[in-house]
Amino acid sequence: MAPTLPANRAASAGDTGRMSDIPARPAHYDLDSLLAVAVGVFNERGYDGTSMEDLARASGITKSSFYHHIEGKEQLLRLALERALAGLFAVTAETGAGSGRAIDRLEYVLRREVAVLADELPYVALLLRIRGNTGTEQWALEQRRTFDRFVSGLVAEAAADGDLRSDVDPALVARLIFGMINSMVEWLRPDRHRAGEIADAVVRIGLDGLRP
Repeated sequence: MAPTLPANRAASAGDTGRMSDIPARPAHYDLDSLLAVAVGVFNERGYDGTSMEDLARASGITKSSFYHHIEGKEQLLRLALERALAGLFAVTAETGAGSGRAIDRLEYVLRREVAVLADELPYVALLLRIRGNTGTEQWALEQRRTFDRFVSGLVAEAAADGDLRSDVDPALVARLIFGMINSMVEWLRPDRHRAGEIADAVVRIGLDGLRP
């Protein structure tokens, strides 16, 4: 089941999650703006290496003021991971992912996931860097496994239809293709790269070599 999208949306598309790209301190603080700052700090320092003092300092407010908005840093982590996962799972419910030949649905999902990663870059980057050290991280990793199974199912169905090679494990195909997509969090610069061009390359590299 797809995770529930949190009521509060945070960073704008194009934030990279590096410390140098932490959003500027806003004149008015709300949960959205604090979450955007927190995701930048988590990506720079690592979740385990980030303290509430670090988050307060990056936001330019006192720690006690921070606690007026959240219960603790794990709540921020949960909201950030929910945002990333909600974007990924929303694609699986779209018409293009649910109707037509499996190969067409698979290509649709790959293209849309490139777009989601580009739009939610710092949040997806955080999702990809967690290690399962907290209950929230373990939950998110299980959600990622659910998504991986969905994609593997599309690969297997496309192979059964004769549209992809059947001599490669579908789960391995899914991991390799999404490893390529997920690498975007390390090098994507929204001012230099277009998501559509990246999606075209992913399809050519990831699918064309698998066609019978």
